[in-house]
Amino acid sequence: MHISEEISDLDLFDRRILKALSEDGRMSVTELATRIGLSKTPAQVRLRRLIEAGYIEGFRAVLNPAKLGLDHVAFAEVKLSDTRESALAEFNAAVRRIPEIEECHMIAGRFDYLLKVRSPDIRTYRRILGEKISSLPHVASSSTSVAMESVKEARG
Repeated sequence: MHISEEISDLDLFDRRILKALSEDGRMSVTELATRIGLSKTPAQVRLRRLIEAGYIEGFRAVLNPAKLGLDHVAFAEVKLSDTRESALAEFNAAVRRIPEIEECHMIAGRFDYLLKVRSPDIRTYRRILGEKISSLPHVASSSTSVAMESVKEARG
């Protein structure tokens, strides 16, 4: 993840902490302190403050999709029949309940949402599209693009 230089609430050490942890969230506080150029206690205080302020939402393992048999990626463009606030909220809530949808973005353009869907193969994706995505509230139509190769992908 790229940490913007324009974040005014954060100083150089805070930005270094965020950058270091985005690269390796498993490092110890001692290693983090050494990496950013502070002693352990100030680094720990800053880390706690960044967590409490919501800059760091959590720590998790980054899984290898190919090793898990989930290396098929498709992007579904979804157009809704209703875009009033209540319909959008209903759609958003339903999307969050489908584990195969890895990402969901509301889009300003020719369609309303872009979904990133991960599955084992095209046959499974077809089932997810037909049984789950098409059944989401207020879906009028969808169009799919299949990724042939992931050149750069957000991880974690």
